[in-house]
Amino acid sequence: MAIKTITTQGGAEALALEALGWIAGREEALGALLGVSGMAPDALRARAADPEFLGFVLDFLMQDEAMLCGFAADLGVSPEAPMRARALLPGGAAPHWT
Repeated sequence: MAIKTITTQGGAEALALEALGWIAGREEALGALLGVSGMAPDALRARAADPEFLGFVLDFLMQDEAMLCGFAADLGVSPEAPMRARALLPGGAAPHWT
């Protein structure tokens, strides 16, 4: 089930879990995530419920426009949905420069 509107941390976590599953289903993307994180596949599974880790997953997804657009298209969400979800997870608040 695709999540259309992200307004809560729970919704953000659900979208990030969908992103993790989507990434895991793509060998190249999974390899890149494992390489960037330095984790083994078992460690990814163990951290899947950690909101900070889920924020990292969304950060990873958003760093590649093609991957982000593919995820959004496959799940039927806007490409902005992961950014909105990221803002609701730990460490996702936009910095205030003033």
